[in-house]
This record gives sequence, structure tokens and C-alpha cells, in this order.
Amino acid sequence: MNTLELLEALVGRASVTPDDAGCQALVQELLEPLGFECEPMPHGPAQARVSNLWAVHRSATPGPLLVLAGHTDVVPPGPRERWTSDPFVPTHRNGQLYGRGAADMKASVAAMVTAAADFVRQHPRHAGALAMLLTSDEEGAAVDGTLRVVEALQARGLRPDACIVGEPTSVQALGDTVKNGRRGSLSARVVVHGRQGHVAYPNLARNPVHELAPAVAELAAASWDPGDAHFPPTTWQVSNLHAGTGALNVVPGEAVLDCNFRFGTASTPESLQSRMLAILKKHGLDVDVQWTLGAEPFLTQPGRLSAALAEAIEAETGRRPQMSTTGGTSDGRFLARVCPEVLEFGPINASIHHVDEHVALDDLPRLTAIFQRTVRTMLT
Repeated sequence: MNTLELLEALVGRASVTPDDAGCQALVQELLEPLGFECEPMPHGPAQARVSNLWAVHRSATPGPLLVLAGHTDVVPPGPRERWTSDPFVPTHRNGQLYGRGAADMKASVAAMVTAAADFVRQHPRHAGALAMLLTSDEEGAAVDGTLRVVEALQARGLRPDACIVGEPTSVQALGDTVKNGRRGSLSARVVVHGRQGHVAYPNLARNPVHELAPAVAELAAASWDPGDAHFPPTTWQVSNLHAGTGALNVVPGEAVLDCNFRFGTASTPESLQSRMLAILKKHGLDVDVQWTLGAEPFLTQPGRLSAALAEAIEAETGRRPQMSTTGGTSDGRFLARVCPEVLEFGPINASIHHVDEHVALDDLPRLTAIFQRTVRTMLT
């Protein structure tokens, strides 16, 4: 299969997270005859089993372990009647291939597989090792996917030297942006306790929404840090606020606030927790707080991989990519625990998670060539 044929086959599989729908089996079928040692690593409960695949092509010649990583799961398509064509039938229109997951991130998976296959055919005795890591748990809870594979690699004493995650990072044109890091994510659920009562007798009640409001205003206006050369200033956002019994004449007994920090290396989770709790205490709130650290920030400094990838992008597109740490979290956060150089690169991300998600057909051979050039630079 070439990249387009493989992409069409992948998009045609309705792999809504955490279902892989046979995507990884197809990849294994393509790689095993070329000498890749393919190891499925399923994890999680039977009713929501996560598929993971670790495939590696080894050589007797010393060299780095390079990993091409991605995910085969996609977000739900939403109301299908809003799509111009069936989200799980790859469709060509106006120079684009439409389908759920076309950009996020089955185009990169297809390009990586094709590039890896072509590379080992041309260089069967390459230096080091070339591996692929695929999961069906990136768009979901992300607890039984790449994280579990990384833990298995750690238990075996394997530490990749470099990794490319095929996330769709390009903004206006293929190759204009590479992610060399991501911000951390720290969430909190704050339960504010008040006293339920009748709205006509507020003196006999204590309204937790009223008490919380000044604290929310201060938290929203706070400057958490100035950022640094690689990360923007930390942000704090309310994601949900719940209160009330459903009746119009009852003061609620409690309010529940969900909020999130996106932070770089200028702050730590501990410092953010401490400052937020101090503000809640300052306003005299009776609260219980549950914290969830979704991701630590990571940053890849300029090195061999960034040079190889940038040169490959420039050779194929004429563009020198901008390094960026914007956006949400990715599986790069898990790989950065064991790998010193983690970069993310892929097609244009404007349509990801949208109705009529698509990827440019002309970008597919260039995307494949970029991955192949980078692998060749790293392993020959």
C-alpha cells in the first residue's frame, strides 16, 4: 500500500476511542513481512479494551532507537447528518480526503508506516533500531495506551533516543510548525459547602455560589507567572460550575467548580495548588478540593532530531518550521519520561475534531517523504 491507500483503509475503520477497529492489525500485517518484530500490548478492562502495538526493526549495527508514535483512535463524528459524506467512508473532494481521523491522526500513521516500510527495504542493515508505537487510547482517558507501553519499556530497560509523534501540528501549510514541547495540565474540582434554605429567607441560609463568586473573580484575574522563552504565561479557566436543586426557590447547599491550569516550566503543580488554595482560604470558603495532574510540561531542546526533521521539512516544502509549545496535551508527555528528544509533527490541524475533517491529498506524499528523510538521517 502507498500512503493514500493505507490512509483510506484506516479512515474506513470506525475506530472511535478506545476501539481500534482493526487498524493496528493492518499495520502489523504490513510491517511483519519486512522484519519488524510486532508485539500487541492490550490493556484495560474487557469492555473498554485498549489496543497498543510496539513494532521494532533492529540492526546489528550500533545506533539510536528512533520511535515513530501515533494513535489509531478517533473522536466520535457527532451527528452524521451534518457531514457532507459518511465520516467513515474516505471521500475525495476538491483535492482533500474527508473522513473522521483523516488529519488527527491517520494521515501521519499512514505516512509513518509507509516511510518506515520503504526505509527498511532500502536500508535493511541500517544503524540502530526503528520502532513504531501505536495506541487506541489517545483521544480518551489515555491511561491504558502510550503510558502503559512506556511503563513496559521502562521495565525492560529500553530508553528511546528520539521520538516523533505524528500529531497534526501544521497551521497554515504543511511544515510550518513543529511542537517541541507541551504545557502541563492541572485540574481541580472544588466543592464549596454552604447551607441550603429558602430564597425568601437568605438570612437562614448560606449561598455557596455567592461566596464563591469573588474568589472566582480573583482567580480569573490572577497573574500566575510571566511564562518564559518557551512557554506562554500560565492560564486558569473555569470549565464547569454546578449548583442548585432544580427548584427556583431553594438556596443551594453546595456549589461544584471544575477548573484547569495550563502551565509551563515557570510554575510547578505544587506552587499553583498552594496559590489557589490560599485564595480560596482568603475568601473564607468551606471547601473540599480534589486535584488531577493530567500532564507535566515537557520541552525538547535543539538536538539531532530537531535538526534532521527541520532539514527534511525544508527539503520537501521549502519551509523552515517554527518550534512551538502551544495547544493541548498529547502522548508526547508520556514519551518524554523516557526519551530526551520528543517532537510532534503532522498535517494541517484546522479541521481536526470538526465535521468534515480532511487532509490535503497533495500533502500525503510530502508528509511521507519528510518522515523518510528524517529516519534516513537518524539511522544511516
